[in-house]
Amino acid sequence: MKTIAERIADELGVQARQVQAAVALLDDGATVPFIARYRKELTGGLDDTQLRTLEERLRYLREMDERREAILNSIREQEKLTPELEQAILEAETKTHLEDLYLPYKPKRRTKAQIAKEAGLEPLALTLWQDPSQDPETVAMGFINADKGVSDVKQALDGARQILMEQFSENAALLDKLRTFMWDTIKLTAKVVDGKQTDGAKFADYFDYQEPLKEIPSHRALALFRGRNEGFLQLTLPLAGEEDAGIPSAHRPLNACEAMIAQHYQIAEQGRAADKWLVETVRWTWRFKVRLSLDVELLMRLRESAETEAIKVFSQNLNDLLLAAPAGQRATMGLDPGLRTGVKVAVVDKTGKLVDNATIYPHPPKNQWTESIALLAHLVAKHGVELLSIGNGTASRETDRLAGDLIKAHPELRLTKIVVSEAGASVYSASELAANEFPDLDVSIRGAVSIARRLQDPLAELVKIEPKSIGVGQYQHDVNQSQLARTLDAVVEDCVNAVGVDVNTASIPLLSRVSGLNAGLARNIVAFRDEHGVFTSRDMLRKVPRFGEKTFEQAAGFLRVVNGENPLDASSVHPEAYPVVERIVSKTQRPVKNMIGDVSFIRQLKAQEFVDDKFGVPTVTDILRELEKPGRDPRPEFKTAEFKEGVETLSDLKIDMVLEGVVTNVTNFGAFVDIGVHQDGLVHISALSNTFVKDPREVVKAGDVVKVKVLEVDLPRKRVALTMRLTDSARDYAGTGSNAPVEKAKAGAGSTTQAHSQAKSTNAVKNTSKAGKPVKPAKSSPAPEPTALGSALAAAMANAKKR
Repeated sequence: MKTIAERIADELGVQARQVQAAVALLDDGATVPFIARYRKELTGGLDDTQLRTLEERLRYLREMDERREAILNSIREQEKLTPELEQAILEAETKTHLEDLYLPYKPKRRTKAQIAKEAGLEPLALTLWQDPSQDPETVAMGFINADKGVSDVKQALDGARQILMEQFSENAALLDKLRTFMWDTIKLTAKVVDGKQTDGAKFADYFDYQEPLKEIPSHRALALFRGRNEGFLQLTLPLAGEEDAGIPSAHRPLNACEAMIAQHYQIAEQGRAADKWLVETVRWTWRFKVRLSLDVELLMRLRESAETEAIKVFSQNLNDLLLAAPAGQRATMGLDPGLRTGVKVAVVDKTGKLVDNATIYPHPPKNQWTESIALLAHLVAKHGVELLSIGNGTASRETDRLAGDLIKAHPELRLTKIVVSEAGASVYSASELAANEFPDLDVSIRGAVSIARRLQDPLAELVKIEPKSIGVGQYQHDVNQSQLARTLDAVVEDCVNAVGVDVNTASIPLLSRVSGLNAGLARNIVAFRDEHGVFTSRDMLRKVPRFGEKTFEQAAGFLRVVNGENPLDASSVHPEAYPVVERIVSKTQRPVKNMIGDVSFIRQLKAQEFVDDKFGVPTVTDILRELEKPGRDPRPEFKTAEFKEGVETLSDLKIDMVLEGVVTNVTNFGAFVDIGVHQDGLVHISALSNTFVKDPREVVKAGDVVKVKVLEVDLPRKRVALTMRLTDSARDYAGTGSNAPVEKAKAGAGSTTQAHSQAKSTNAVKNTSKAGKPVKPAKSSPAPEPTALGSALAAAMANAKKR
């Protein structure tokens, strides 16, 4: 039996010693960012992605080993543990197989089979199974015993059948074979619940739907489960040769799964006296003992795989959003749009400190347009504002136009306006954190502060919001919430530590995400900073209450002290590795201050010359790279998108119009782009590039500024089809393709209901896309007529295949 480390090593394609080292570090309390950055010699350079996978698998396999031991103890107590069974349990590689092996020994309620055994019917069952030449009724006569509840032949044979059914249905090898066969061959069928056609219209694409179970993509599977959970869809897994209702007829051939059971137990209709009885027992075993549990299990497998993929999509989008380009330390005005309630204005200085706020009413019903521009110009001039950050909620485009008029009226202010996602801003506004920071400030103004700050530094501001509320997920409310939270927390931790944190300016939420720290230690750091002034060195962190040596080891490398006593404190070089830099200084006779930033000089140095027993080539190489540009930010350069003037609503869009937009969400079937019309458009995966694209993230990520062309606008359903292949033309798509591919495309058009008017709610972005779904029309009705949007996407996919 392989050890946990060996199994994980095989899965990751690395050596067992690397995994063993990582496991030892994790068990000792080290964090993934710390291990990935500062323990490369021990782990052989495992990166954070590999370490996160390792950490998750380690949790699963340890839980499995605990369950394995409990099962062994249970069977051992029953005195039924054979060497062969013990070996099989020890070698089981999945929880499912482990439970299959345990099934015959698992304590259960008193079953019909147990009652039959107590009535002495087991010899009858075994006799008929092992010698089918004997007549069932004749043999059963000898087992009639009224005192034991067996009053006639029928009761005796029914009891014998229950015994065999239980035995047949608890064979681990057979169950695994049946499970694999069904997963590989069966199709999932969805039908609308009678009378729910109108109320469940949003699931209309699934009212008559069928697709191979193992081929259903994540987003489609979650849509199907949502439809079932909301009472609109019925999901089944029909098997060829199986009747819909009633006990299967004794005259029909065995279906594939029944045949597998019969073959496994060498049961066949050969004209012998007990053959028909045994074959019927097989049918009963399948229908009443195996079928239901496998159906539940297969649907659960589909759901779990769909949830895993959806969580992966969410985590990748969150990573891209958190690591979006920061505008930097520039005075910024946040505008939280609104109509009747007015536009909330918050001005923050270059450090993010709130310095002024107001509420203006440029829109109906007050229409104070000129007055609003005048007040905004006054605030901009007063505080030296450089950037206007506009939330993308209700009245966003109208407020964007107001900002445009402000810029035109006052070119001397040299302003730049940017529309940002305000998803989660209201969550922050109403949080305890915001209340503590701004106890006397109106909740709506707090939202404007968040909108301003998230432009300056998305990472620093978004860490204040629960990751699930940021709104870049795919069916995020339908997945395992504990797994989602754990995964997203890991993403936030990795992003924060990849960038690093200025210990003298960071907020408590940001500090709490640093390797080795928590909310309590973060509060202690800020309290110490408030009482004693700025930190002048990393070493001062040791004076913070509860900041012990282990914490210092885990956190120090990710905490930056800018303009401190030691220039290395502003870098990602860990204090434990300062002696390496001292050796470099000693050998080159160049002080650290003179060495830092001298790229040509540093690139002449050879890492091998400065290694020792503790720090090898990987660490020394990282140190030299950091000396080239200490504390460098790994995030991209700040760029903005310019929304087209006069394009504010869906009705303003024209076919073949070229627009600039911002990628808000990336899914497995394409990317959603904010083009400034309160409804994101979809660039299907087939329209992302002129070359084949397997994963949309190969081309785009959340936050990217892209140019797109409008292919089609579906006003009734509020769907917009876009392409990033600017040579495409909507004329080339309309009316092309047969109904079959058109139907695929119609489903592929999908939509993310990212209604910006709802962006202020906790469930700011709710994706209900059914992209890429191959609809199979009902045989009794003709295929529906293709829409222009469906035709466009059908042709897009067809052209993609040609390319």
